[in-house]
Amino acid sequence: MKAVAWTRSLPGVLVALLLAALTVLAAGVPRASADTSVSAIAQALRESPVYVDPAASGQVSKADADALAREIKDADKPLFVAVLPAGYPTQNLFQNLRTATGITGLYAIRLGDRFDARADSAVLPRTAVQNLVTSVRPDRDAKTQLTDFADRALANMGGSAPSGWRPRSSGGGVSAPALITVGAVLVAGGGGAYALVRRNRRRRAEEQRAALERLRVVVDEDITAFGEELDRLDFHPAEAGADDAMRADYERALDAYEQAKSSMAAALKPEDVRSVTQALEDGRFSLAQLAARREGRPLPERRPPCFFDPRHGPSVADATWTPPGGAPREVPVCAADATRLADGRDPVIREVDTDYGRRPYWDAGPAYGPWAGGYFGGGLLPGLLVGTLLGSMMATPSYAADYGTGYGDFDTYGGPGGPGGYDGGDVSGADFDPGDFSGGFGDGGGDFGGGGDGGDFGGGF
Repeated sequence: MKAVAWTRSLPGVLVALLLAALTVLAAGVPRASADTSVSAIAQALRESPVYVDPAASGQVSKADADALAREIKDADKPLFVAVLPAGYPTQNLFQNLRTATGITGLYAIRLGDRFDARADSAVLPRTAVQNLVTSVRPDRDAKTQLTDFADRALANMGGSAPSGWRPRSSGGGVSAPALITVGAVLVAGGGGAYALVRRNRRRRAEEQRAALERLRVVVDEDITAFGEELDRLDFHPAEAGADDAMRADYERALDAYEQAKSSMAAALKPEDVRSVTQALEDGRFSLAQLAARREGRPLPERRPPCFFDPRHGPSVADATWTPPGGAPREVPVCAADATRLADGRDPVIREVDTDYGRRPYWDAGPAYGPWAGGYFGGGLLPGLLVGTLLGSMMATPSYAADYGTGYGDFDTYGGPGGPGGYDGGDVSGADFDPGDFSGGFGDGGGDFGGGGDGGDFGGGF
């Protein structure tokens, strides 16, 4: 009987032993790759701005990740942060993650001890992303590095947080007594609210007028300087050697001068100044073309003006410059300032009057945003002003309400709403420019951190 019982129980014993063996084996095998697939990361990022891979949990604690996520949500910006282990596959990582997440935004990845980021141009232009990544010290721990990057990025990027990050409504109806109570409060407070709105509007209008008057001094200096350039040119449309192209350049420069004067005379608020400086920049480029034609030189390429003082004229190159207490960045410079920087000297910086004395225009106050935006359009300005007083101010909602962003409410990054008409935080699926997410993490085409080619961000990884 005992032998029969043992024989009958043998299959059960074998099954139990097999299950035990499989359990032991499973405990020694890493978790399935599906847990950290790009799709899984994207799903997590659609629900919260920060994802920490289980295999990288030693880099960022849950408390620190939650704190960073709260900061991003409070800022209402589409910043996505992923912390991944060092061995995570990097081939086309940014592009694949952006496709899987399907939301227009800025994507930052800490991979082992390496860090890089990419963004849709509707949110932040490539130059600005590059400068932000460069400004984050690579020798910092993950928490400090990610926090520093988030602080600087949130102050400069556009767009708003995706709806998936907002808490879901618990539903339920509202009782009739509650509605009556709310209605009574609204009626009682309506008169006071209206008076408050009117008072705030008057105060804001007064502040804008004061800012415009201070700004008018600087703009008038710019217009005068351009008029003096026209006088020094000593060009006559009927002079010997003048052709139709030269006359057209000269006419455009004169038109730009007149447009700048009339636009400034009609300006009612600081953001109106943007069209003035934009006209001056167009006029200076026409003069540069005219000078090249008269001297028989190749026509210059269209470049932004000298960052240090737009009155210096169109830039001729980009140079590395580090502001006091700031991070290095590439800025467009004129020939004279390029030589000064190469010789280790300081550039000639445009300073303006402030309540604290003469200061560089990027540290002079919010009204100078539209002034600079007219000179540095096309999404260039945010990258140049990263970490400066003006750059931080221009990214805030209050600044946009009072002064405009100065560079087109981020539309200049790729037209209204960026490529495809999507704003930051919009669900755009795979409809994005893959060039915004190329480069980076290394395995052949799409590497992380750049392999030393000039188009990637930072070798050093």
